[in-house]
Amino acid sequence: MVIKTREKLIDVARQLFAHKGIENTTMSDIANASDKGRRTIYTYFKSKKEIYNAVIERESEQLVARLRDVVKSDLSPEEKLNRFIDLRVDVIVEAIMQYYDGNVMLRSLFMRNVKKIEKIRYMALEKEREILDEIVREGLKSGVFDAERTRDLFPAVVMIFQGLELSYLRNNFTRLGLDKDMIKENIRHHILSAITK
Repeated sequence: MVIKTREKLIDVARQLFAHKGIENTTMSDIANASDKGRRTIYTYFKSKKEIYNAVIERESEQLVARLRDVVKSDLSPEEKLNRFIDLRVDVIVEAIMQYYDGNVMLRSLFMRNVKKIEKIRYMALEKEREILDEIVREGLKSGVFDAERTRDLFPAVVMIFQGLELSYLRNNFTRLGLDKDMIKENIRHHILSAITK
């Protein structure tokens, strides 16, 4: 019951933070939305910042868990890398799309939450590196990937995803001559062709 209540509070807080912004969400808002009293919230969390950190930690863990499932699969190293890329792009799209209201992007709300997204990314970054390294090691062992070409893969992948976040935020795909629907395919193609023998 304790874990269930804590998880419900985290879920409610995440939704409120996404819709109202962190600074506009109060402990009372979280209590009301979760049908719990303020005392109950303070039993689990000392402050709004502590709830916020729990939300970020959970989102980071969910991303890493999805990526770990890829590594554990029976897919080939190339397919695992493709799936890794797909998941990372999906996370970017999900993070940014939650700030859309119909076709109008709520840029100010997103900008207030950029720090949250950055914090999630950095919490997951080292774990992502380990997962990507495991995929690369498997590809090297099977003779599919080139050792020299994979040396700087992780920093390149990080920069690609950061640039993609900015493009989604600015919705500037057309201006850049990019087809939004082909992004995953293009990223997969360029990364794989850069590291395969």
